Amino acid sequence: MSFKQRIFQSSLGRKYVMALTGALLLLFLIAHMTGNLLVLSGPDAFNAYGHYLKTHPQLLWPMRIGLLITFVVHIYLAISLSIENNAARPNAYAFKNTVQATLTSRYMMLTGTLTLAYLIYHLLHFTIGVVQPQYFSGVDGENRHDIYTMFVMGFRNPIVYVSYLIAQINLVFHLKHGSRSVFQTMGWNQARFKGLINGFSLTYVTIIFVGFLLGPTLILLNVIKLPGEM
Repeated sequence: MSFKQRIFQSSLGRKYVMALTGALLLLFLIAHMTGNLLVLSGPDAFNAYGHYLKTHPQLLWPMRIGLLITFVVHIYLAISLSIENNAARPNAYAFKNTVQATLTSRYMMLTGTLTLAYLIYHLLHFTIGVVQPQYFSGVDGENRHDIYTMFVMGFRNPIVYVSYLIAQINLVFHLKHGSRSVFQTMGWNQARFKGLINGFSLTYVTIIFVGFLLGPTLILLNVIKLPGEM
């Protein structure tokens, strides 16, 4: 059996790859959140960040392709393992913890699916410009893509903000279990590490939730303004 077969035809191998892709996505969220927080520094810093990415395709496109591959593999493995677990599941359960594990699995698939749905909407909004296209093609005084105005005008819309808030709540539920699962799959869930793992998971999802919502919330409250309004 080849290395590829051992990884993708073995349940354990697929769980390891899913944990690895999950860990990479956890790191990506931190990086993406950090970029979003630049909106707090004003239009120049935020537009300079977007301009740097746009004018360095040798960095942007490998990251996009790598992220896409990571996300697709993660989803494929999640579906594959879920189908396999459902097929192996008995009709009746002898132990309560088996039922709890099954509910957790269903919960992860639901929140994962909702996260994917919102990601597609988010890309249509801020990457492709299908949502609110009137703000997508603007440029600032330095002839850079004015992502600051696009971002601000986007989250001034209460419907956009509420959809984003719901998506972040859903993401937190997914990540809280997912971040712990990475350690469990790697065999690092011994009793002596349980407190550290739970502490890490809670700290991580709190940072993600607050970090992603801070800018949009300040925009909705009109604390973050457009350049002409400052």
